[in-house]
Amino acid sequence: MSASTSKVELSLIIPLYNRPDEIRELLQSLCLQEDADFEVLIVEDGSSLKSEDIVQSFSNQLKVSYYFKPNSGPGQSRNYGAERANGNYFIFLDSDCIIPPHYISSVKSFLQSTFVDAFGGPDRADASFSTIQKAINYSMTALFTTGGIRGSKNSVEKFHPRSFNMGYTREVFEKTGGFAKMRFGEDIDMSIRMMKEGFKTALIPEAYVYHKRRSTFRQFYKQVHNSGIARINLYKRHPESLKLLHFFPASFSLFVIFSLLTLPFTGLPLAFLLLYFLAIFMDATLKNKSFNVGLLAIVASFIQLFSYGLGFIKALYRRLILGKGEFAAFEKNFYK
Repeated sequence: MSASTSKVELSLIIPLYNRPDEIRELLQSLCLQEDADFEVLIVEDGSSLKSEDIVQSFSNQLKVSYYFKPNSGPGQSRNYGAERANGNYFIFLDSDCIIPPHYISSVKSFLQSTFVDAFGGPDRADASFSTIQKAINYSMTALFTTGGIRGSKNSVEKFHPRSFNMGYTREVFEKTGGFAKMRFGEDIDMSIRMMKEGFKTALIPEAYVYHKRRSTFRQFYKQVHNSGIARINLYKRHPESLKLLHFFPASFSLFVIFSLLTLPFTGLPLAFLLLYFLAIFMDATLKNKSFNVGLLAIVASFIQLFSYGLGFIKALYRRLILGKGEFAAFEKNFYK
C-alpha cells in the first residue's frame, strides 16, 4: 500500500470488559473528532455489566458496531474486531482512554505523507483526571521511572507501540495473525513480531490519547505486578527483548528490602532512596504544576517500581528456575 495513492481508512477497535462508564466517555470524545470519517467496533469480552445500550445510543453520531463474545482476554477481542473491520488500518484503543479532537486528523495526516505499516502514540493525563490518576500517569511515563519507553521522544529504548494506542495495516494483521493468546504483554509481543517480520513502525507524537488507567493505588499495584510477570513471559518468547532497563524495577525492589534490613546499622542506602524520590517529587510537581500530584507521584512511582519488580522476580523464579508454564505466575492474581 502506498501512502500517496491509497486512502487511509481507519477502523477503531476497542475491547471492553465491565466498563460502561468508560466506554461512554470514550465514545463521547470520538463524537468530537475534527475528522469524522472512521468506523468504531466495540468488542464486549464476556462482561457481566454490558454496554450494548450505551453503544447503540451513539449510533446516530458515529459509525459504530457492537459485538459480544465469551471472555478470552483483550488480545483475542482485538483480533475478533479486526476480523470484522472494513478499514485498511486498524487502531486499537483501551476503553479507559479519552481521545482528543485532533487525533483522527493527526493520524491520517501522518499516514498520508509517510507510509508506515504500524504506529503508536503517547499517552497523557487530561486536566479532568483525579490527582491519583495524574500521579499514576507520571509514574508510567517519566524518564525517572520507566525510561520514557511508553511514547517519549527521549526514550532510552526503541519505541514499541502499545495496545492502548496502537495502529497497524490489514496486511500486518493477516501476516502475523494478530495478538497472541497472552493475558499480559500481548501488545509488546505484537510489536516485536511486527518488527521481526520487517514491518516499518513509527511514533506519531501528535496522536496522543488521555489514558485514565487505574483509579486506585490498589488496582495500580495489581496491574504493574502483572506487567512485571509478563516481561519474563516475553523473554521466554523473545529472548532478545529483555534489556538492562527491565532489571531496574527488580533491582529497586531488592534495594528497598536491603535498605530496610540494614537500617539498624546504616542509613546510607535509605538516604539514596530519599534523594531519588525527592527528584521524582520535584519533576512531577513541575510537570503537573501541582504540589499534591508531586506528593502522590512518590507513592505511585514506589508502587510502580516495587510491584513490577516483585512480579518480575516471581516470574523469573517460577518460569526460569521451576520451569512452570506461562500462566503459572498469574495464579490468583490476574487483573481484569
